[in-house]
Amino acid sequence: MMILGICGSPRKAATNHVLSYALEKLENNGFETKSFLLRAKKIAPCIHCDYCLKHKECVQKDDMTNLYALLKEAEGIIMATPVYNGGISGQLKCIMDRCRALGAEDINSLRGKIGLAIAVGGDRSGGQEPAIQQIHSYYILNGIVPISGGSFGANLGASFWSKDKLEEVKKDEYGFKTLNKTLKYFTNYLEK
Repeated sequence: MMILGICGSPRKAATNHVLSYALEKLENNGFETKSFLLRAKKIAPCIHCDYCLKHKECVQKDDMTNLYALLKEAEGIIMATPVYNGGISGQLKCIMDRCRALGAEDINSLRGKIGLAIAVGGDRSGGQEPAIQQIHSYYILNGIVPISGGSFGANLGASFWSKDKLEEVKKDEYGFKTLNKTLKYFTNYLEK
C-alpha cells in the first residue's frame, strides 16, 4: 500500500521536515511511501483551456505528468503546505488545479483514497486551519476521504508553528502531537 506525500513548499525547510517525519513514521508501520517535493519542479498553473476534456490529458507537459501517475497509484495522500496569506501555497494550488486533467481522464481516479493535511505557519494562528480546510475541500471534491485528528487536540489535521525557522518547527511539541494523532486516524482508515 503506497502513501504519497506532496510537499507544497518551494524550500527545503520546515514543511519538508514535517512531511518527512510523517512518511518515516508510516514506513516504520509497514507502509510504502513516496514523496513529491515541489521545490525545483516545473509545474505551470492550469490555463483552463479544456484540452483535457477532449483529449483526456493535460496540454501542458511538465513535472505534473509524473505526479499524475503517483496520484493514481497511491492509496493514501498527504498534502503538506506552508501557510501563505492565510492559505495554501501557490505551488500546491497549481497541483490541485492541474488535477482537472486527471478528473477528465477518469472522474473516479482519486475516489476512495484517504487524505491527510499538514499546515505549517510562521505564527501560531497564522492560517493553518484555513489551509487545512482548503486541502480538505480539494479532497472532498475529488472523492478522497479527508482524515482529521479528531476532537481534543487535532480537530482538522496537523498544525505546526515554525516561527519561519526549521529549528523552531522541530521544537513544536504541540504540532507533532497533532500530527501523531492525525496519523493514527489515517493509518486506521488505510488498514480497514
